[in-house]
Amino acid sequence: MGMTITEKNMARHAGLAEVKAGQMIECQLDFILMNDITFPPAKKEFEKIGKPVFDADRIYLVPDHFTPNKDIKSATQAKVMRDFVRQHKITHYFEVGRMGIEHVLLPEQGLIGPGEMIIGADSHTCTYGALNAFATGVGSTDAGVAMAEGKTWFKVPETIKVVLEGKPAKWISGKDIVLDLIGKIGVDGARYKALEFHGSGVQYMTMADRLTICNMAIEAGGKCGVFPYDAVTEEYIQGRITRPIEPIAADEDAEYCQVVTIQLDELTPVVAYPHLPSNTHYMKDIVKEDRIQIDQVIIGSCTNGRFEDLEMCAEIFKGRKVADFVRCIVIPGSQDVYNQAVKAGLMDIFIEAGCAVSTPTCGPCLGGYMGIMAEGERTVSTTNRNFRGRMGHVDSEVYLASPYVAAASAVAGYLASPEEV
Repeated sequence: MGMTITEKNMARHAGLAEVKAGQMIECQLDFILMNDITFPPAKKEFEKIGKPVFDADRIYLVPDHFTPNKDIKSATQAKVMRDFVRQHKITHYFEVGRMGIEHVLLPEQGLIGPGEMIIGADSHTCTYGALNAFATGVGSTDAGVAMAEGKTWFKVPETIKVVLEGKPAKWISGKDIVLDLIGKIGVDGARYKALEFHGSGVQYMTMADRLTICNMAIEAGGKCGVFPYDAVTEEYIQGRITRPIEPIAADEDAEYCQVVTIQLDELTPVVAYPHLPSNTHYMKDIVKEDRIQIDQVIIGSCTNGRFEDLEMCAEIFKGRKVADFVRCIVIPGSQDVYNQAVKAGLMDIFIEAGCAVSTPTCGPCLGGYMGIMAEGERTVSTTNRNFRGRMGHVDSEVYLASPYVAAASAVAGYLASPEEV
């Protein structure tokens, strides 16, 4: 029996000819990722082992969640990481001013590529499946042990085949596609399963789309998400990755536990209402009488903080203004994205529209800072989670949407589709 992309990747890193779903294996890791929140507890576990780091070139440390530091506690967490970097001579550490949100930064810097395996002490590590890698989030304990050992154990997941058919219409992005998928299968529909994307529509998925889709595989409970290696992947890694790569393709007779099909040419903008990413609605079905007034819009995060996402927003904001009594916060995903946006004139568009623009940070996505809501307030956000209290008071609300819908809502002052503005 043939193997899926994920099974073949795991077999390769376990040194086995083949693996099958449910099998327990130990894999050698290519890379390990941690951030300022998850690193300090991982460091404690690492120090219990009494070994040096397995490879100072293969550990990525990115202080992005509460940086620039919002208080003394967050400053202390960042210092713990910084001191460790100096002590162990970690190669890939990204200081404030030279960093980005980890899952925007690593692909952009060519730090993960096709056929490789990475674990990260952050649930959205699954983002890198867009590059044909195996990438999954782990706890700080597993990450700390892996820093010393360079390996970890897995149960081989079953794989759901997601077939994307047709060409998406105007205003449809990867965010709409993944929200539609989560709405169809639920937040536990892919629990400890791989989501593998195929179909005629894959060719129309930009790398930004793919990164967004794989980023939110975890919101369906997925162990990982993964795209095949194709011309889009090849073009993206040109100039970014110079080391040898070994892309992985699924076998024709690979076994899938489920097949889900999405007709992209029929898809319209999707939004997830509070308080679950699976509580999805099509914008076309929202009638004027049910307009949802909003207080805030957040544009950014590891889900939609890339240059292409900012371009979508600028298309809406150009020549328009953010509605009265609505605050719109734009957070580029990395310093490179920020720089691209400046050079392309997008920052002028955002500022003239009345947006506040921040340095790269996770910030409001996890309820950290830079956009916390009071009781009764509503935010339309391009982030990935809208659980109760996620971005502020337990009685505030987060609506997940694409950059197009978020920008349109900022202009309208209510949850709006781009056609309305």
